[in-house]
Amino acid sequence: MIVLASGSPRRRQLLEMLGLPFRVVAPNVDESREASELPEGYVTRLARAKAATVAAHERGAVVLAADTTVVMRGTIFEKPASAEAAAEMLRQLEGRKHQVMTAVAVAQDGRVEHELDVTDVTFRALSDAQIVAYVATGEPLDKAGAYAIQGKGAALVEGIRGDFFGVMGLPIRLALELLERFGVPYRFTR
Repeated sequence: MIVLASGSPRRRQLLEMLGLPFRVVAPNVDESREASELPEGYVTRLARAKAATVAAHERGAVVLAADTTVVMRGTIFEKPASAEAAAEMLRQLEGRKHQVMTAVAVAQDGRVEHELDVTDVTFRALSDAQIVAYVATGEPLDKAGAYAIQGKGAALVEGIRGDFFGVMGLPIRLALELLERFGVPYRFTR
């Protein structure tokens, strides 16, 4: 059985969709970014830390973790602290291309491996009224970059180049590859 080191309902939903047996253990990791840390290093460090922290208390278990951030021109767009912050993020992203970076890590008994997915997402031009209306749905408030591509936020998107599931928070292909390296191959079930 896999241990999912995440409190994300979207990651749980994706593992359930695949029919993988798992249980959830929320990791306790400091998620603050180091001053000179690049976005790729930041998400990779957090995913590895989440997996390793939970694996240290789960002997023998295969632990899966991930971390996602939204980046545009070197600026990291984390989860907004308020509706106002969400609206400001969306104003910056509207009509532009940005990257969604999701690092996936798997750990077991001191061994940790990771992979990084980078997907380009382009937002369509949006009016301020559209941004305010989307924020009012409440959907952007717990999402990196202030949108959920699998929800109403899909209406913000003009195009995507890369892994849709990576934008959701768990690039399935990379997660399955890592799990296989740890002796957990994917099997289709009914």
